[in-house]
Formats: sequence, structure tokens, C-alpha cells
Amino acid sequence: LGAQLPPRLTQQPWHLLYSTGRDGFSLRTLYRSGARPDSPALLLIRDTEAQAFGAFSASAIRSSSGFYGTGETFLFSFCPELKVFRWTGRNDFFVKGDVNLLMVGGGSGKFGLWLDGDLHHGGSQPCETFDNETLSHREEFCIQDLEMWGLA
Repeated sequence: LGAQLPPRLTQQPWHLLYSTGRDGFSLRTLYRSGARPDSPALLLIRDTEAQAFGAFSASAIRSSSGFYGTGETFLFSFCPELKVFRWTGRNDFFVKGDVNLLMVGGGSGKFGLWLDGDLHHGGSQPCETFDNETLSHREEFCIQDLEMWGLA
């Protein structure tokens, strides 16, 4: 996945900011664990069917009243090999989150990736922002593990 990151970040050290195994299942806690506002974040998810996927955001993952982020944001899946879904330029619905829902990518009422407030359930649908495939085997999934990594 490192080769898919923006070139300015490929040699930077990453640090685990949040892990459901260590910090529990809470979107509020994930937001509080975020790094500096300008620090990129990598979300890694494994669902209960052992599928791995996630999102990269050039901005810290945070609660917001509207969408934020840049065209460097992307979704990815390891089902079964790495697939990366980059910004299409059709809209700028990169990342938006509140205490009940975190969304990455959107358009026409569909989200490329969404996670609920207790980080137990999520979903993925093809969306205009990334023209992605469904990241998991199912459009709705149960989260087994979730990690958020940030730059030092």
C-alpha cells in the first residue's frame, strides 16, 4: 500500500493512533485519537468475513459539519489482491463524520465507505467520488478490527 501513497509521504514514519483492540469500539474515541489536523490518516478495516479494506485521507479523520479532504484521498481493498480507487473528479465528497457516522466518498445517496458510531457496522457501495467497487463481499458488513494510522 505504501507505493500508492502520495510521494511526499512514502518515507514518513507511521504510528498507530487508534485500534479497536486497544481502544475499544467508538467513533468518538477514534476522533479524539486523531493526530494534528494536517496529518494524513490511514484507516484499515477487517470485517468478520476476514476481508481487509480501508481509506487514505490526506487530512486527519475528524468530526465535521461538511465534507473535507483533497483529491489525494482514496479507497482500497485487498479482495483478493490490492485494488486502489482514486478520485474521479466528479465531486469532492471525500470525508465527513459526526458522532453517529463516518463517510468516505459519496454521491447519489451512496457512500464508498461508511462506519457507524459504535464501529461495529459499516457499508460500502460504488460511489461517484471514487468509482469504486464494493470494498467488502457485502454492501453491509460487521467490523472485526479497525486501526487508524497517522504520521508522526
